[in-house]
Amino acid sequence: MGKELSALLTEQRNPASMRLSDMSTADMLKTMNQEDKKVADAVAEALPAVEQAIERIVEKLERGGRLFYVGAGTSGRLGYMDSSECPPTFMTDPEMVQTVMAGGDGAVEQAKENSEDDGVQGKRDLQGRMLRATDAVIGITASGRTPYPIGAVTYAREIGAAAISLSCNPQSEISTYADVAIEVITGPEVLTGSTRLKAGSAHKMVLNMISTSVMVKLGKVHENLMVDVHASNYKLRERAKQIVSDLTGLSVTEAHDVLEKASWKVKPAIVMIKAGVGVDEALEAIENSHGCVKQAARQAQAGKQG
Repeated sequence: MGKELSALLTEQRNPASMRLSDMSTADMLKTMNQEDKKVADAVAEALPAVEQAIERIVEKLERGGRLFYVGAGTSGRLGYMDSSECPPTFMTDPEMVQTVMAGGDGAVEQAKENSEDDGVQGKRDLQGRMLRATDAVIGITASGRTPYPIGAVTYAREIGAAAISLSCNPQSEISTYADVAIEVITGPEVLTGSTRLKAGSAHKMVLNMISTSVMVKLGKVHENLMVDVHASNYKLRERAKQIVSDLTGLSVTEAHDVLEKASWKVKPAIVMIKAGVGVDEALEAIENSHGCVKQAARQAQAGKQG
């Protein structure tokens, strides 16, 4: 199974933290902070591969596909963090971005470490989600050699789904099974082998980049505003009002009135204001424009004038 665990860069001892157990609290924090500063630079080196992954994912999702994060332990939990934020941030269907974790959902709160060693189960779990060629899969593993995500990525590639790997070691084993291999080389951890540290931070950054960029390209963002935000509580309704106000020039109070007519959906509220149409016309224009607010407003206005 590729390199021995002890030979991996993420398993090496970090010279900067060799005296970790003897350090003062202040020195521990300084050491961790200095090492954490290297994470963003490591991610920067991997951006070309991240870009390729985003393009592949957008291509699949535009055809009605889904995005699956697959991982074990920390990697799976990071997937859950990102996928669970997509519905409130971008009003996606919960099916669009999902996480499949070794050991099942129960492993999110209680570690089931032995489950990561079953590569066949990684395939079976994706079969249980009815994986299709129109879907995309990201196998997440800091070591790059975890069987569970390797099994998942291998299966994804076999059936024509986008197969993407995310690891933190050079020439990772999982990379050989992927169409697009993202390797973020964060180096040895402050606490030897604890990849929930720098490797985990790198993976969270990359997953955030991927999901955000994909949603921008799918039309769920206008300028830098969340026009598909799910205004389900006080904070999000206040945010929705401010977004509508910023993009239309209306007061927050006026934005509130239009949002109520639009069932607190930001996109139709914006189109209603910019094109001077009702909610039904706005929704139709948004659907015909594949979710693009600017295009929908122009279309609705043209339809009104025509």
